[in-house]
Amino acid sequence: MRHVVVMVTSSYPRFPGDTVGTFMEPIARAVAARGHEVHVVAPWHPLVERPAQESGVSFHFYRYAPRAFPHVFGYAGSLKADVRFRASALAVTPLAVAAGIRTATRVARTANATVMHGHWVVPGGFMARVAAGGRLPLVISLHGSDVFVAERHGLARRAARMAFSHAARVTACSADLRDRAVALGANRERSEVLPYGVDAARFAPSVEARQATRQRLGISGDGVKAYVGGLVPAAGTGVETDCRDSPIVFAAGRLVRKKGFEYLIDAAARLAPRWPAMRVVIAGGGDLAEELKGRARDAGVANAVQFLGAVAQSEMPALLAAADIVVVPSVRDDSGNVDGLPNVVMEALASATPLVTTPAGGIGSVVEHGRTGLLVPERDPEALASALATLLADGGLRARIGQAARREVCERYTWEQYAERLEGIYDRALGRVSAGSATGGSR
Repeated sequence: MRHVVVMVTSSYPRFPGDTVGTFMEPIARAVAARGHEVHVVAPWHPLVERPAQESGVSFHFYRYAPRAFPHVFGYAGSLKADVRFRASALAVTPLAVAAGIRTATRVARTANATVMHGHWVVPGGFMARVAAGGRLPLVISLHGSDVFVAERHGLARRAARMAFSHAARVTACSADLRDRAVALGANRERSEVLPYGVDAARFAPSVEARQATRQRLGISGDGVKAYVGGLVPAAGTGVETDCRDSPIVFAAGRLVRKKGFEYLIDAAARLAPRWPAMRVVIAGGGDLAEELKGRARDAGVANAVQFLGAVAQSEMPALLAAADIVVVPSVRDDSGNVDGLPNVVMEALASATPLVTTPAGGIGSVVEHGRTGLLVPERDPEALASALATLLADGGLRARIGQAARREVCERYTWEQYAERLEGIYDRALGRVSAGSATGGSR
């Protein structure tokens, strides 16, 4: 059936190429592409550059403070180093939540919504629950930091419990998040794991992008990936073992503890004597930028580790195509925070660039060790260095892993498939509320 969906979120790419809430855009667009009417309710921000409607998605950005006031609600601005609230964010949260509820309620009534969909249980799920009242089915999607915040803060935990108690369906991008949500009050029978998708047309092998990006980065030669898309080098070419020509090891993400970049830097220090031409390229900005640069200097690999800072999402396909190996060294940090499922995991798999990662969060559910990537223990620079050395030395293995990874995501993890599953979740949510109404209650 056709749905009118109001998605309540605290993050959405504010402009084309923005690096925050990047998965929200393909989710909204893919649902709209299936013929549903999609309305996104999100906080206003000075950097927002969106038309009223785009690709079948209508936008409703609400203001919650004077224009000159610091706009730190949502858009990855509320947490410092992704582990503790900024005081300014705490101060504006009541204003933002109230404004978001008012806007979501108005949009739902005006558009004759059939489903309220809250992203991040706090604040999006709570706001969507209040806006839904007892009239509309509520779907909540969990993305990572929301569950962490609910586990650590009493008021957020109460808001999450309230939202979960009224949710017709709950989705999580990893089994870890689902289990933690159940511990917070979500109904296990109405909760399911829904891994993210990927745009396999955008993220794909490209000789042209590889060569242009290496030149732009100032990295000479063609590295070790002299094949594209999983084509195994011909015997006798030397590609299988010759890594003298500046291989690129690429990583991307916000510079926060749960990304584990310090362990990648330590691994680079172990590899440098054997692979002196190797370049570790890290894309992303964050609170730990200076600390990580200092770590590279102290380890003697400052010249081998290149920090790009924040890069536009539009640059990611070319960077992944240029890389010889992608590393996602995610960890559960000391505060207990962990990624749900980093976007770059799915993007690397689609790019046919061999991946070295950890099983943190939901990564282990989409990466099969030895077939679509190499999994190493968290916080283990030695294991990370060993996996990288194995791939650097074996072109055939790199090719097989890259080829299998791309096949896997094209067959199972496109955004179109994600939206199809989400459509079924909406149908079941509406059916449950309808059944509840028929028997005298929605719970």
